[in-house]
Amino acid sequence: MLFKAVEINESEAEVIGKIVEVRKRLRHNLATPRRWGGLLRRNTLARAIRGSNSIEGINVTKEDAIAAVEGEEPLDADRETWLAVTGYRSAMTFVLQLARDPNFKYSEGFIRGLHFMMLQYDLSKNPGNWRPGTIYVRDEAKGAIVYEGPDIEIVPGLIEELIVFLNAADDSPHALIKGAMAHLNLVMIHPFSDGNGRMARCLQTLVLAREGILESEFSSIEEYLGRNTQAYYDVLEKTGAGSWHPRNSTREWIQFNLTAHYRQAVTLLNRTVAMDLLWQEMEKLTKAARLPDRILYAVCDAAIGYRVRNASYRTLAELNDVMASRDLKAAVEAGFLVPIGERRGRLYGGAPFILEIFKDIRARHLKSVPDPFLPDPKQLELPTFQ
Repeated sequence: MLFKAVEINESEAEVIGKIVEVRKRLRHNLATPRRWGGLLRRNTLARAIRGSNSIEGINVTKEDAIAAVEGEEPLDADRETWLAVTGYRSAMTFVLQLARDPNFKYSEGFIRGLHFMMLQYDLSKNPGNWRPGTIYVRDEAKGAIVYEGPDIEIVPGLIEELIVFLNAADDSPHALIKGAMAHLNLVMIHPFSDGNGRMARCLQTLVLAREGILESEFSSIEEYLGRNTQAYYDVLEKTGAGSWHPRNSTREWIQFNLTAHYRQAVTLLNRTVAMDLLWQEMEKLTKAARLPDRILYAVCDAAIGYRVRNASYRTLAELNDVMASRDLKAAVEAGFLVPIGERRGRLYGGAPFILEIFKDIRARHLKSVPDPFLPDPKQLELPTFQ
C-alpha cells in the first residue's frame, strides 16, 4: 500500500480556499498580455530549476539558471553541475509540454524515461533503472542515516500502484493534495539510485500543471522548497519515520505543502504587481532618454539585480547579435546599465538609480507572506494592479 492522504479538516479546507482565491487573482493578472510576461515566466522557471537543484547541493547562480532555461552556455557553473542542471531543465521542459497533452497517461516507462533525462550524464547512477538494492538517505548536517527505502523487491509493485493513483480520474483528492501525495510516495519509495527528490518534485509539478491549477510555469513550489530546505527535510523525516511506513499520518506533510502553495502563489502575485510597476517606471525613463522600447527587457532585468548578457537580451527582444550590442551600448551611454568585464564576455549590471527604484518597489510590494494556518488579523490583502 501507499501513503494515503488524510481526510481534509476544516482549517485545511479554508487554506485550500485561500490558495484558490490567490491563484484566481494571479490567473487574472497573467491573462492580459503584458510585455513583461516573458520575463516573469522565464525567471519563474529558472527559480524553480535553481531551487530544486539547490536542495541536492547542486548550486548555480541565478544568471546560470536563466542560461539553462534559454539553452545558453553558463557563466560560472562547472561541467558536472551544468550537466545536472541542464538535465533537470530538459525534464522540466518535457513535463511542461506534457501538461498540455490531453491524451497523456502516466506509466512506468514515463517515470523511467524522465529519470534518464535527468541523470543521463552519469551512468554510474543507473539512469532510467530501478536501484539495484538497498538505499539509505543520509543527513549530512546531522551525520546520520535518516531513512531506509523499502526492499527493492516491492518497488515495482509500489510504482504500479502509484501509477494507478496518478491516472485515476474518479474519487481523486483535490489536485493540491494529489500532487503532494505523488511527491511523498515517489520520494518514500525511493526507486532510483540517485535523483529521487528531483524526480518527486518534478512529478508534483506535472500533476499540478495537468490538473489545471495554473499555467504550467507557475504551478511549481520548487522555488519555495529550495528556500525552505530544512523544513522540507524535517517534515519528510517525520512522516517517513526512518523507513517505509505507509500507515503513518500524512497531515503534517499535507499542511506543509498547502503552506508552500499559499506562500508561493502570493509571492508570484506580488511579483506580477512589482513587475508591472517597474516596467511602467522604466518605460517612462527610457522613453525620455529616447531608447528603443525593447531595451526594457534588459533594463528591467538589471534593475531586479540580474547580470544581463547579450544572449539573454537578444532572446527576449528577438534581435540579432549586432542589434542587441548596439542597444546595450546605448543603454550604457544613457546611464541605465553598467558594463562588467571585458568586451568579449561582457555583462551588464543595473545603474545605482534603477536598482534603487526596484528596491523601493520591492519594499512596498514584495513582503513576507504569513502562515495561512495561523489566525492573523494582519493577513496581507491581495495586491492589485494600479
